[in-house]
Amino acid sequence: MSTTRAAWLRGITVTGAALLLGAASPANDKWRKILTPAQYHILRENGTEPPNSSPLIGEHRSGTYYCAACSLALFSSKTKYDSGDGWPSFWAPLPNAIRTRPDFDLVEERTEVHCRRCGGHLGHIFNDGPQPTGLRYCIDGLALHFVPSASARTT
Repeated sequence: MSTTRAAWLRGITVTGAALLLGAASPANDKWRKILTPAQYHILRENGTEPPNSSPLIGEHRSGTYYCAACSLALFSSKTKYDSGDGWPSFWAPLPNAIRTRPDFDLVEERTEVHCRRCGGHLGHIFNDGPQPTGLRYCIDGLALHFVPSASARTT
């Protein structure tokens, strides 16, 4: 069996076990109370929103993007750009804001992005972004909460 296939199968086994074990946990009950069903699906069940459905794609004010679940600051508007892929995109996160792990859900390996504090699923990283990083953090808008900077609120 190839290394990629074996890793993919491990990922399916671990993900399935986590879903079965965590389905009725008190922590999940807490998240269901504070998140909308769509946010819960994305942040806690590794879902995604339909492309071009997030109002944050058109958000161009100066400010900060926070985790919709735990309010950790994740991205600055200074690193946001229009990738044309249908989701809010950034070329870099804020320091110590995210964690990553391999994702084999679509057979082809991708890199999944999670909130460092609550572990909420945010989206994926791709190697086709702009400089200076060359990375595209493709993030579900429902996983984020935008707060404009003070100067952006008064204009």
